[in-house]
Amino acid sequence: MINRRHIRIKVMQSAYAMLLSDSENLDLQEKYLLGSIEKLHLLYVLQYKLLLALLKKNIEYFQSSQKKYIPTNNIITKSRNFIENKVVSAFDLSAEIQNYPIKKDETNWEQHSEIVDIIWSQMLNSKIFIKYLSLEHPSFEDDKKFIIAFHNELMAPNDNLHEFYESEVISWTDDIPFVNTWIYNNLYHLKENTSFRLDGLYKDPEDKDFAKLLFRKTMLNFEKYEKEIEGKTPNWESDRITKVDKLLMVMAISEFLNFPSIPTKVTINEYIELAKDYSTQNSSVFINGVLDKLVVDFTNSNKIQKTGRGLL
Repeated sequence: MINRRHIRIKVMQSAYAMLLSDSENLDLQEKYLLGSIEKLHLLYVLQYKLLLALLKKNIEYFQSSQKKYIPTNNIITKSRNFIENKVVSAFDLSAEIQNYPIKKDETNWEQHSEIVDIIWSQMLNSKIFIKYLSLEHPSFEDDKKFIIAFHNELMAPNDNLHEFYESEVISWTDDIPFVNTWIYNNLYHLKENTSFRLDGLYKDPEDKDFAKLLFRKTMLNFEKYEKEIEGKTPNWESDRITKVDKLLMVMAISEFLNFPSIPTKVTINEYIELAKDYSTQNSSVFINGVLDKLVVDFTNSNKIQKTGRGLL
């Protein structure tokens, strides 16, 4: 499920897009934000559906070999290990995966068989696949170990798959690493003889509220919070601060002043990390210094009201 850090990334992207467009339609941009988060869940499901598409290819390949349409002198045409893989079977039996609602204009593997064929070809030529097929009577742990290895070595870093996803939904560029980690955690914790359940998108309703409120508080107060930043950078002209740096600091101020349950240290650390990933080389140090000054100033003026112990 999506975490607070990735929610912040989504809010940053939507806020940045709104600032560049000079749009004042907050409702429309919030709808885009929530839609982008929903698309992340679709990407998560598509990775499982890709495994099922590969299972289907393997079944067809195996059946053809039994009918002598293709040579039967290699392990790929003899082994039923992948067809009977207990982990993939759990995905195949999952009503949540099978019945996941995909709209007509959304990505599905039935309409993109060419990318499935590419991954299938790579799978056939991979050492881990051949090694797995060579096992006699693989256990659940053997099946699980193979699926994790296949995911980590052939799916997660796959350039063809990345290019395809990025061409489908531009926001998936930043979502791919997060989703791959999410799926790895699912696979790692999978137990034998248990039904597979898809994770929900949000851990709880508060996370969705956090996304909406952070976005609205950031955009509605942008100019006011921007002035707070200028007061803490006397040696910098406003136009010397990058747009991303300024946005990240405004978002941090929004958290300082509007989210009483989030410790200021957590907020600062989160935006320093985002700066490392999305801004210039020295941005994290600059942002850290400005936010530290702002916390002191807001605390002294009682603008920050946090609840609970150790929240400052």
